[in-house]
Amino acid sequence: MASTQAYKAALEWHLDNGVDEALDNEPPKRQSAAPVIESLPEKPVVTVAAVPAAPLTPLMGRNDARAESEKLAAAASTLDELREAIAAFDGIALKKTATNMVFCDGNPRASIMLIGEAPGADEDRLGKPFVGVSGQLLDKILKCINLDRREEDAAKAIYISNILNWRPPGNRTPSPAEIDVSLPFIEKHIALVKPKLLILCGGVSAQALLNTEQSVSRLRGKWHDYRPSSPFLKDAAPIPAIATYHPAYLLRTPSQKRAVWQDMLTLQSKYLEIGQKT
Repeated sequence: MASTQAYKAALEWHLDNGVDEALDNEPPKRQSAAPVIESLPEKPVVTVAAVPAAPLTPLMGRNDARAESEKLAAAASTLDELREAIAAFDGIALKKTATNMVFCDGNPRASIMLIGEAPGADEDRLGKPFVGVSGQLLDKILKCINLDRREEDAAKAIYISNILNWRPPGNRTPSPAEIDVSLPFIEKHIALVKPKLLILCGGVSAQALLNTEQSVSRLRGKWHDYRPSSPFLKDAAPIPAIATYHPAYLLRTPSQKRAVWQDMLTLQSKYLEIGQKT
């Protein structure tokens, strides 16, 4: 059993690092006898100077990376400019291991914006957030309160993004440094979309954008005021935000689906209330 688990872990590591095909159809027969070479022709000895490999571009330190992400985010005045700024940013190592940048999905004119944690394997492959099994569950949840990411009518639409735009290898939890340097980008993303309400989906999203260490179980069920922490957005008005469990967590813990349903009803009630005021 231990040997099987070790082989499986090794295979998953290779897949996470982009090794997805073998050079031969069959493994080599290591016990077969090596061919006998009776003699080799003499060749002159040629000395070749070793050429050093080009070094990888060093990543910025955390403080420098945060300063650079703030600078790039502040300069972006449209969603397209923000997308280009994130793609050009080299202050996060995840960019070197991910396949695609994951920026958004849905209708940017929607009044409700949902923010998840980080892309998974399916999202990394397709370049869109919430497209795997958890994304299918999310679509069903939103459909129950008449919201759809494919809806052209802004009143029935939703807009989706993530705290991080690059997949962490093995779908691990993003590190505090990765979250910190990515925060200006998602905060500018919110500022450009100008949603009336925010859904913070999962612990990473809720804790990062609400600047708290409380768990989702403590944060959910009530409204919070989201206020950006980036200096260039210090005058931004607060946005009502509700935290809820991530669909991936619901797949592992179906008993919490009732709690998410209650959160969606709370969201729907608030949305109707805001609609009546505007």
